[in-house]
Amino acid sequence: MKQSMTFIPTLREVPADAEIRSHQLLLRAGYMRQNSSGVYSFLPLGKKVLQKIEQIVREEMDNAGAVELLMPALQQAEFWQESGRWYTYGPELMRLKDRHDREFALGATHEEVITSLVRDEIKSYKRLPLTVYQIQTKFRDEKRPRFGLLRGREFIMKDAYSFHSNQESLDKVYQRLFAAYSNVFSRCGLDFRAVIADSGAMGGKDTHEFMVLSEVGEDTIAYSDSSDYAANIEMAPVLLDEVKNTDLAKEIEKVETIGKKTIEEVASFLQTDAKACIKSLLFKVDEKFVLVLVRGDHEVNDIKLKNIYGAANVDLASAEDTKEVLGCSIGSLGPIKSAENVEVIADQAVEELVNAVCGANEEDYHYMNVNPGRDFSVSQYADIRFIQEGDKSPDGNGLIKFAKGIEVGHVFKLGTRYSEAMNAVYLDENGRNQPMIMGCYGIGVSRTLAAVAEQFNDENGLLWPSNLAPYHVHLIPVNMKDEVQAALAEELYSSLKKQGYDVLMDDRQERPGVKFADSDLIGLPVRVTVGKKASEGIIEVKIRKSGEMLEIGTDALVETLSEILGK
Repeated sequence: MKQSMTFIPTLREVPADAEIRSHQLLLRAGYMRQNSSGVYSFLPLGKKVLQKIEQIVREEMDNAGAVELLMPALQQAEFWQESGRWYTYGPELMRLKDRHDREFALGATHEEVITSLVRDEIKSYKRLPLTVYQIQTKFRDEKRPRFGLLRGREFIMKDAYSFHSNQESLDKVYQRLFAAYSNVFSRCGLDFRAVIADSGAMGGKDTHEFMVLSEVGEDTIAYSDSSDYAANIEMAPVLLDEVKNTDLAKEIEKVETIGKKTIEEVASFLQTDAKACIKSLLFKVDEKFVLVLVRGDHEVNDIKLKNIYGAANVDLASAEDTKEVLGCSIGSLGPIKSAENVEVIADQAVEELVNAVCGANEEDYHYMNVNPGRDFSVSQYADIRFIQEGDKSPDGNGLIKFAKGIEVGHVFKLGTRYSEAMNAVYLDENGRNQPMIMGCYGIGVSRTLAAVAEQFNDENGLLWPSNLAPYHVHLIPVNMKDEVQAALAEELYSSLKKQGYDVLMDDRQERPGVKFADSDLIGLPVRVTVGKKASEGIIEVKIRKSGEMLEIGTDALVETLSEILGK
């Protein structure tokens, strides 16, 4: 492609609202442009990278036995109402009405649509298993779109769905697609981890996220320093410390703590450690209130709490609700003489406390020498806190460390969550109706593009892996007005294309400095410069990633490119 004939509007300055490297560089190098908050146009360079990622995805999905289709982005509300998610998905679902006042949603995901399709067409176990996928634009009304393609309101996604007559079949396909995902992200050159995850609004269980390691990631990965264990921090279980506290219980004492609200303030005032305090928080779990207790140096994990109760929604109670239900402010909460209609649940570490400190459910007062069982009752002890760095790894090997990650893929075992709700059944071998067992598998295609850009760049611009780069070679004649340079560049352009190389030729009437700066910014793997030695058949080859420069004859170019690019 001649650069004068394509559309690559580069920018010298960093856009003011672009916070991270991938967002900055994809804008500056002319790969995309923002249309509105969280909505982007992919320009020719960006579209070519997307197509290459999509091709990798298609190859791996096809190899895993999935077949491609395409479903509508405009989805009728009735399907979502059948599954129940119309009422629970939340404000991220973009809803609209047509001229006849019928309700629709712009597809955030396609479980409902695919379930309705399959239930109408497949009636027998003989037609199962079936795995289908699509690559399509999705829509989510993010409250705060940020980081460019990493959190947008419109994005490109590959979503796949599998249907089965038994759990063993689902397990096999799940493992096959897990391997396919690993292949996709490995072929994209990404440094990633597959981590245990929460299924969230999707439902189901047994789920993994594929996380690209990056400091700008919005998710935290908890991983072992001695094994391959890795999990989203929301899902990592905590092993109970086996060291028992053997201190003798003291007599409980009520003390005045005027103005002391936080654990840190109370612990400092009473000259004790946060570990010796009980943190009490009131949560609204669906429609009931639950008082949750954790050790003072720990944090409540609302995902674990949600899973314990099988709840749809778990939210921290407001100051107003706390005052109304327990009669005091948030900073004075405690489990002693708590309201009878409020269940008390505690983290397993609380049970081990001896002579602890807790709120007195009275303004400006706390209790000292509090002992669980003696001074208050708990309905159940459970693992309800976030794991911390330095905790034992849940697999028993090593200690936990944290890393930030960008989620680029997610695989779920949905079970019968949607098939039961939407009556997607099949006749089994005995002629009885059974709900189909389902799996769901997603890859953020546009997010993967951003993740690659985030991991592959330097101070001058992007550094695309050769299999994802929009072009293999950036061919730059230094001076297009020089007939010898222009003629040699045209000759090399035609020759390389015949050899199967995708070439971008900068035939613009621009200064050399501008061309070279744009070339580094765009980040193609190899730059070939036709300059002053063109009359001698000598050209310059630059390897973008390493910066290495080679001066070679034109007759050695194809062999040199083959060595660099592996073609």
